[in-house]
Amino acid sequence: MRAAGIILAIALSLVLQTTLTRFFVRGTVAVDLVLVAVVYVALTSGPVAGMLSGTFAGLMQDALSSGVVGIGGLSKTVVGFLSGIIGTQFIVAQPLPRLVVFFGATVLHAVVFMGLYVVLDLRHFGTPYAAVAGQATANAVVGVVAFQLVELLPGAVERRRAAKMRLRR
Repeated sequence: MRAAGIILAIALSLVLQTTLTRFFVRGTVAVDLVLVAVVYVALTSGPVAGMLSGTFAGLMQDALSSGVVGIGGLSKTVVGFLSGIIGTQFIVAQPLPRLVVFFGATVLHAVVFMGLYVVLDLRHFGTPYAAVAGQATANAVVGVVAFQLVELLPGAVERRRAAKMRLRR
């Protein structure tokens, strides 16, 4: 059941990434929702789930893009595994540590992704420091907000029922 939820989360993030973001960002990639989903899975489920979800998500994203199939998969695999290790070795339960993990994961993803393209002599990126920092910040904010929403939603239904029961008494 847990695996189905992970696959659904990655598929949903992939659908949102490919359809909705072009309307909000106008063609530039400012938020990588698929990477946010991979880091979320890694932090909540551990390094193996992070690695597998990174592999699956990266390969699916590569298959839908015009780039080399496998580079995104490998970079998301590395990020998912390392994020899962961080999630198991450190207490990442508050918004600030989560923000740091999402930010660092985005920077690591960019380094591995661009590094593989440069090493294979397929593409050169120049100095994308500002773009990577902007994407890392956006991913970190979206990731922390997603964590907060996922943690609050199940309790919200119970709190609403409890409030109704208090009003009836």
